[in-house]
Amino acid sequence: MKSFAALSAILALAFTTNYQVSAFPAYASLAGLSEPELAAIIPTLHRREPQPLPLPQNDTSTKLVNDAAHPWMPLRQGDIRGPCPGLNTLASHGYLPRNGVASPNQIINAVQEGFNMEYNTAVFVTYAAHLVDGNLITDRLSIGGKTPLTGPDPAAPASVAGLSTHQVFEGDSSITRADAFFGNNHSFNETLFQQFVDFSNRFGGGKYNLTVAGELRYQRIQESIATNPNFTFISPRFFTAYAESTFPVNFFVDGRKNGTEEAGQLDMDAARSFFETSKFPEDFFRPAGPTGPKGINEVFKAHPVQPGKNMGTVNSYTVDPTSADLTKFCLLYENFVNQTIARLYPSPKGALRQALNVALEHMYKGMADPECTQLFPYGQD
Repeated sequence: MKSFAALSAILALAFTTNYQVSAFPAYASLAGLSEPELAAIIPTLHRREPQPLPLPQNDTSTKLVNDAAHPWMPLRQGDIRGPCPGLNTLASHGYLPRNGVASPNQIINAVQEGFNMEYNTAVFVTYAAHLVDGNLITDRLSIGGKTPLTGPDPAAPASVAGLSTHQVFEGDSSITRADAFFGNNHSFNETLFQQFVDFSNRFGGGKYNLTVAGELRYQRIQESIATNPNFTFISPRFFTAYAESTFPVNFFVDGRKNGTEEAGQLDMDAARSFFETSKFPEDFFRPAGPTGPKGINEVFKAHPVQPGKNMGTVNSYTVDPTSADLTKFCLLYENFVNQTIARLYPSPKGALRQALNVALEHMYKGMADPECTQLFPYGQD
């Protein structure tokens, strides 16, 4: 027994040392790691106490956001960008840290300040993303792509990713990013952008609007069904896919167009500026009034598709009756907490458990739906 205990101690020490050498990033998600991995990594991290939610911003009028205080700057070596053109733009203009690593509260404040995102929407989506893609101990989240790790431990992950982690926040059938099956799910894809332009010309008179969104969303789903044997389109991706189709209409159109015939009409120069170069158009004013995923039901109803997935081969799409859809928002919440979070964090302890409870509480507050019963998978203390 003594020799077994000694061997276990040696293995634990070796595991811890390897992860320290690997320099596990402060923003890397702990989701899905085993208890030994968590025990090795968490002591190496600088813990930040869970933070209270920021207050809603008082000024929700349209205003210039591409201003002298927030100039666009090109990426520096080591800066991180990912699948969300809005967050990429906020980082490139300094509304978020320019390195692409931020706290949830920094993101909540930035999306309000830069895009006039409605407060509860900002809280809900940010903490949902943080729970699966962020580091709950350090209170940091990467907005994107993979960062390689180095070190001698072959069992350690080769790289870590934030919002580009597949099938939690990011997912298949993006309108300007390829499916993860094809190798790069976070970088701008010119071929898909040209399809974006083509559909805008065919269905929107050269502008991207909700009509175009409905057609393009359906096209991208059909393309993934036909080309990606691993295509998955269930909750929560089912919701984020339809929501992201509305975001260019709601957030990338200059707020001074509100109330005119150009409202809700995104021109292609502005679209390329956001999607490719992560840059506000010149003299860009944020939307007028707090904004969320308006039009999501309109996009869905253009060509209704039920949640489902391919079954390991192309064109094998099978409906999943257990997944939430747009008519079952409380089920989205229940699936996310009881399935996604519980799978990623089956038995958290100590500081990690505390941080999970706070983040879940914040996400529920952001949901702002009294019809949905709050869940406490790790207790209420």
